[in-house]
Amino acid sequence: MTDTDRLRRLLGGPDTAWLVQRVRSRLERGSPLTGKVTLARATPAERRAAELLLGRRAGTGTSLSVPLPEVDRVLRASGASPDGLAAAVELLDGPVRDLTRENAAIAAAWASAFAPLDETLASRPELAEWRAWLDATGLVRRLTSGPAEAADLLHRLAAVVRRLPSPDMPLGRFAAETCGHAHALDDGPLATLALSSARALTGLPFRADGGAESRRETWASVGVHMDELSSTVLCLGLPGDAHTPLGRMLAAMRGEPVSLTLRQLRRHTALKAGLVRVCENPVVVAAAADALGSACPPLVCCNGRPSTAVWRLLELLTEGGAEFAYHGDFDWGGAAIAAAVHARIGWRPWRYDAPAYLKATSDTPLTGRPVPTPWDPSLATAMKDRAVRVEEEQVLTGLLTDLAP
Repeated sequence: MTDTDRLRRLLGGPDTAWLVQRVRSRLERGSPLTGKVTLARATPAERRAAELLLGRRAGTGTSLSVPLPEVDRVLRASGASPDGLAAAVELLDGPVRDLTRENAAIAAAWASAFAPLDETLASRPELAEWRAWLDATGLVRRLTSGPAEAADLLHRLAAVVRRLPSPDMPLGRFAAETCGHAHALDDGPLATLALSSARALTGLPFRADGGAESRRETWASVGVHMDELSSTVLCLGLPGDAHTPLGRMLAAMRGEPVSLTLRQLRRHTALKAGLVRVCENPVVVAAAADALGSACPPLVCCNGRPSTAVWRLLELLTEGGAEFAYHGDFDWGGAAIAAAVHARIGWRPWRYDAPAYLKATSDTPLTGRPVPTPWDPSLATAMKDRAVRVEEEQVLTGLLTDLAP
């Protein structure tokens, strides 16, 4: 009987296959062949095979334990495998993979794929939590077939992130300049990741709902508009003029809410309006139109996250020398919106500080992640301590009082 025949008789049958696989698994992990391996609910045939291998009874009971050093000794001494148990497994079942080395190589490949994005994010601490979320969810790994495909995707994503926010930029042009193709951000894995980074920059949940309106609002929040007609801004009481199409429309609609498109605003120059009050929600504009009509002073609505049209109108008013007073919802989303507007144009609080918050009545729980309130740091502290949210609808009477002539 050859050594190979003896090895197959001792260790190569179906009743010792479990033992071979256990040993292979240890070798692949780089673990030593020490101690015992145990098979629960061993069959009589598996027990007899172990006894034949070891040359003694293999114990009683439902489980079967086999000491690996003893198997190694038997194989060497019998000549079935002079090089021992590890060599026997390779002879019977083929080469053993080095999973430790393979996993290290895969980890290195993923690290290399993420390197361009990580280099970009090194100077963007506001995106650190988003970067950790990418790892925790495995989103990039699920959107790609492996590190090679991910490397190209993340290289382009890094170029996108470097340019965000990018005020007043059409999406097609933005995609062409950052990704080399005007439709690169229309849909697909890159668009999904780019939208997620935009949401992270503006304090929104990293995962979007996927709807067209959500995409439009997300891009608008970082200054990128999908087209000039869908981006709009609601306003009331802006002074018109007789010299421009926009001015004539505003004059004709004095006293009624007007929705201006980005296209209209991009064709206009500075607007003079004195003090302009800015609110977060359309309900304030509607109530002011009903209560005050043409007597309402200039009022601009952000309507949640400012669209590109909102930013454009505020810029035109700034160029005309306007000053701003701001009010929004007393919740963390509202505070984040207010902070973005404050950073962009500056404003004084309009019943939007700690005293106004503490005076307002509400029993709605405040949820979400706290954000700073740089115009009044004590407001953020008060909101964390009181932990209730106050919507603009709940303080509408006071706002209308301020707007009345």
